[in-house]
Amino acid sequence: MSSYVKAAGPRAAAGHGAATGRGAGPTVRLLQHLLPYWRRLLPAALAAAGSELAAAALMATAAWLITRAAEQPPLAAVSVAIVAVRALALGRGALRYVDRLLGHDGVLHAVAGFRARVFEALVPLAPAGTPAFRSGDLLTRLVDDVDAAQDLLLRVMIPATAAFVVAAAATGTVAVLLPGAGVLLGLLLAVAGILVPAAVLVLSRRAGHIEKTARAELAAVTVDLTQGAADLAAYGARGRTHDRARAVTARIAELERRKALTTSLAQALVLVLQGTATVGVTWLALRAHAAGDLPAVQLTVLAVLALVSFEALAPLPAAARRFVEVRASARRLADLFDTPAPVADPQTPDPLPTDAPLDVTITDLRVRHVQDNPPALDGASLRLPAGRRVVLIGASGSGKSTLIAALMRFVPYEAGSIRVGGRELHDCSGADARRAITGMTQDAHVFHATIRANLLLASPGATDADLREAARRARILDWIESLPEGWETVLGGDGATMSGGQRRRLLLARALLADPPVLVLDEPTEGLDPDTAAEVLADILDATRGRTTLLVTHERAGLAGADEIVTLDRGRIRPATPEDLDSATDGPAAMAL
Repeated sequence: MSSYVKAAGPRAAAGHGAATGRGAGPTVRLLQHLLPYWRRLLPAALAAAGSELAAAALMATAAWLITRAAEQPPLAAVSVAIVAVRALALGRGALRYVDRLLGHDGVLHAVAGFRARVFEALVPLAPAGTPAFRSGDLLTRLVDDVDAAQDLLLRVMIPATAAFVVAAAATGTVAVLLPGAGVLLGLLLAVAGILVPAAVLVLSRRAGHIEKTARAELAAVTVDLTQGAADLAAYGARGRTHDRARAVTARIAELERRKALTTSLAQALVLVLQGTATVGVTWLALRAHAAGDLPAVQLTVLAVLALVSFEALAPLPAAARRFVEVRASARRLADLFDTPAPVADPQTPDPLPTDAPLDVTITDLRVRHVQDNPPALDGASLRLPAGRRVVLIGASGSGKSTLIAALMRFVPYEAGSIRVGGRELHDCSGADARRAITGMTQDAHVFHATIRANLLLASPGATDADLREAARRARILDWIESLPEGWETVLGGDGATMSGGQRRRLLLARALLADPPVLVLDEPTEGLDPDTAAEVLADILDATRGRTTLLVTHERAGLAGADEIVTLDRGRIRPATPEDLDSATDGPAAMAL
């Protein structure tokens, strides 16, 4: 994870600070995130409105042409209408194509940019802040909730814009030809385009929030079922988890049925209003025609316009229902943006040198994870000279990973000092800290990608020679080159296709490829058997010779190559004693701070 944070870090602060319009409503804030892409989105909205207008104009012009042709006028009298019908028919298809093309291009571009901003907002939260969200829920926010931005544009705003334009144009045209009919049509269009969607919003509001919560719960249960399948089976809990998943699925299905019923009733009401408008406008037009105030050709135009003007309003009930879901997603994304980072960057951070060997001095450090709880570190002091390999040992839970997290600016320290290259760490940005101090964290992840892609994560510009050198130093090159696909071998999720030793060596190669001034390796032998752990530790110390390195482990064997060994005990660091090492090292090591 740390290598990825290193790559993403420079943009993280801006991304997390992009909680635009913090005082505005969630949907408004979502729109503000999408505003930078308006140049791509506006042509799509205009094309959609133009397509619907062309469809309505085509029907009205065709009605006029048919009625006028029945009077058998000279061809010249209808030639303009004939050309207009052909042009509108072709234009409608062309505009519909342009609408789909520009709409999806603009929306997908906007959503891709927004998804990156959401991920950047997550970077400062990792790893200390992300436990506030379950992994399945985070996945829902990154996928489904971000996709809501796409629906907001494609399924809500663009159809609403087209419906408004068509309704205004149809009402205006009818009002010019017959004012009373224009008033009636405008009222019924307002009911269909405003009141009906508003009723759908009211009826769907509570269901939308419940459904989002249920879908997040389903995602979390699914993650539990897939990643924890072995443990669930071992403890006989698979059946209970399956029952929970079925219950959540049934709840979502019931909500979907209710939504479908609400939308269907709303669309039926729009059809009733459409029929009422058509009959009412036609009746008024017939009366005006009988009184000699309206030509026959205009009578048919009015009737057809009343009928087709509702076509653009048909998607609005579904758009209203989708808007409820979008608003729920926007609220969840706003919560994510508003979640404070565990470690806030200073307003004017000091620059941290990253192109020279750095020394690290920790003095009387105190770190507390939860206020009023005992500190995880209390008075810890350690000096990490440039170019030396220091091993920090200690029992599980002694605070070793907390020390690494403080060095990488993942957790704040409430007292004491960490000076890197002569600068106080809390005066520097987290991105700079992670460029200078990074490596292999305890929960480092192997991605479901090729070996090459997993290594390039640490250094995208690395050459094949760089990859080979890092793999050679981690003692994994021979294994990679023995594979049928070599560097293009796709690894399973979190290295499922690799042995524990191979996985740890691959992660070590990635950390070495990152080449930070200060390399930290947190529990690189976690989960390995003692013999393999000792072998991996010996390889690590050999690979990091001459590099400023802090190796954190609870193992005691394989540490003979260390320049210095210290122990973390009860929140403080002291020189390791022979009892600490339990006589397991293969040779002497310096034990002085």
